Amino acid sequence: MTVAAHFEMLYSQFLDPQGKVATTFPAFAKDAAALIPLYKAMVLMRTYDAKAIALQRTGQLGTYASILGKEAVEAGVGAAMEKDDVLFCTYRENGVQIMRGVTMRELFVYWGGDERGSDFAGPRRDFPVCITIASQCLHAVGVAYAIKLRKQPRVAVCMLGDGATSKGDFYESINAAGAWQLPVVFVVTNNQWAISVPRKTQSAAQTLAQKAIAAGFEGVQVDGNDVVAVHHAMREALAKARSGGGPALIEAVTYRLADHTTADDASRYRPPEELAEAWKREPVLRLRNYLSEAGVWNRSLEEELLRQCNEQVQAAAQAYLDTPPPPVEQMFDHLYATLPAAFAAQRAAMLAAAETGSI
Repeated sequence: MTVAAHFEMLYSQFLDPQGKVATTFPAFAKDAAALIPLYKAMVLMRTYDAKAIALQRTGQLGTYASILGKEAVEAGVGAAMEKDDVLFCTYRENGVQIMRGVTMRELFVYWGGDERGSDFAGPRRDFPVCITIASQCLHAVGVAYAIKLRKQPRVAVCMLGDGATSKGDFYESINAAGAWQLPVVFVVTNNQWAISVPRKTQSAAQTLAQKAIAAGFEGVQVDGNDVVAVHHAMREALAKARSGGGPALIEAVTYRLADHTTADDASRYRPPEELAEAWKREPVLRLRNYLSEAGVWNRSLEEELLRQCNEQVQAAAQAYLDTPPPPVEQMFDHLYATLPAAFAAQRAAMLAAAETGSI
């Protein structure tokens, strides 16, 4: 017998868990000060995330999915994308959305159950939050196909979790992306848990990145707690896709430091020692340690950043709380372009009941 094919999976890490340089930095990161904007973005994300959980716990927000632990993935991806690229996200990419121009007030409004929060003032072509697992992969491929037909220098960026790579939607999408050589980048956040299902029982594949090989394009694995590694891989993948080089898949290996959502209790299925060990590798402290050691960050700057982030988040939360509730007919008005007769009758009945104060 002869060998039909060879492949290998490359893994990238530039900052180790202690914030020490693991290998030579790419050009964009050689000036330590250039990483400060990424650090500031990550701290703002964490501040926003903590406020969202606090609002939910006090009954002022609906069920919320925390981004705690994946700030490096969010910042690395968000900073690499260009304005005209198109984002397809799950319910756990609020950080990227903020970096793309979605306001924190809009995100709070969305998580408060108001669909007006999906009417972003900023990135008008980005798709709204996708709750159904992996269906955004199909949307991303469709848009990427349109981008290719129009010969536009844009890229569709599809973000998903490790659990989504077990869905048929994902496999169909990467197959189409590879066959048609589409300008799309799939970013898989491997946070080790698909709700209560651990990574080791989700797939027998040694890596999730290697799933791209079956679709005929490149897959790479990076340390998802290292913002330098994430950003570098994303910049390279976007440049390749933008120039007609086809799709890519980036597996960012990290850990979900929070419950799956505020409706979950991860302590029922996740060993506490595993969580404690994961905190030692978390991304925000890692980058702060590096910046401090490099002499471009100190306690005074940290305190000022925390003050600014708290002010911004508190202002956004208050703006959300001050937002008048949506009209009762909203649940009908966002369903169809033309409301079917049966629903129209229900809408009229609800409006009548609202006027009499019976609901």
